[in-house]
Amino acid sequence: MERLEVSKLNHHFGFTEILRDINFNLEKGQVLSVVGPSGGGKTTLLHLCADLLDVEEGSVKNSFVTSSFAFQEGRLLPWKNVIDNISLGLIAKGIKRKIATQMSQDIALKFGLEEDDFDKFPKDLSGGMKQRVSFARALVVKPSLLFLDEPFSALDIGLKQELQSILIDMIDKKEITILFITHDIMEAIRLSDKILLLEADPGHIVKEFDYILPQKERDDKFVYEETAKILQDETVINTFELNITL
Repeated sequence: MERLEVSKLNHHFGFTEILRDINFNLEKGQVLSVVGPSGGGKTTLLHLCADLLDVEEGSVKNSFVTSSFAFQEGRLLPWKNVIDNISLGLIAKGIKRKIATQMSQDIALKFGLEEDDFDKFPKDLSGGMKQRVSFARALVVKPSLLFLDEPFSALDIGLKQELQSILIDMIDKKEITILFITHDIMEAIRLSDKILLLEADPGHIVKEFDYILPQKERDDKFVYEETAKILQDETVINTFELNITL
């Protein structure tokens, strides 16, 4: 069974302690989010899990066959057009260019891009279009595990809902496992099976929230009500410093 196991994970940058004693498991088909205030070590944790940083203390065991990463910003190669950016991972896997191009075109259309966009370079794309390309690039390789680094934070509400709907459809079909970080509690409630609350200085898990209702059945009313409940939780209030008055 594919899974991600994080055990007794600590991390330092120089003499600064960033993460302390992080422990959790991510099972196949599950969506797990990590929420917490900015600067709390969420991105560092994600990078350690995705093998973008070396694990120095503790362990991260990843038995997922394939994985991909979508960043907060598009991180597209400026000298490649839309289709060439999307097909990067496919080409790296040894898929023939003609097939890779067709697969990239198909998923580009699924993500709301048009044929007229295919030959555009990143400089010609809006921020929303760049993020569509970034998501398409991450998903065209059909990863078993998808890492998301606050991918919706800079998007307008319409595009955010559109991209989330695509992910929810994949989650419902048991096509993907997701680990993502966010500071948006509503976003976490809409997508997650489990939410880990990360308190800062150093980053450590102080609480978790579990949701059984399938993502496709979570309407706005459910998300708003659950958000209201979480925002009344004393640990959440203290972690996000919501009780500070001027």
